[in-house]
Amino acid sequence: MAKKSLTIEEAFESLDEILEKLEDRDITLENSFQMYHKGIDLLKYCNDKIDTVEKQMLQIDDNGELNEF
Repeated sequence: MAKKSLTIEEAFESLDEILEKLEDRDITLENSFQMYHKGIDLLKYCNDKIDTVEKQMLQIDDNGELNEF
């Protein structure tokens, strides 16, 4: 999966799909570990994207203080 091209909405959708698969009682232990790690990677990706947006939304004023854009 090329995470760099995912939007945050697509990443959240993928996380929802992973959760559905993990809730299935017929999932194997090996597949559940794979899904878990994929989910963790997606969560990290989403966190990075959100941090980037938050940093872009802050602006430094003349006094060196951070203000919302």
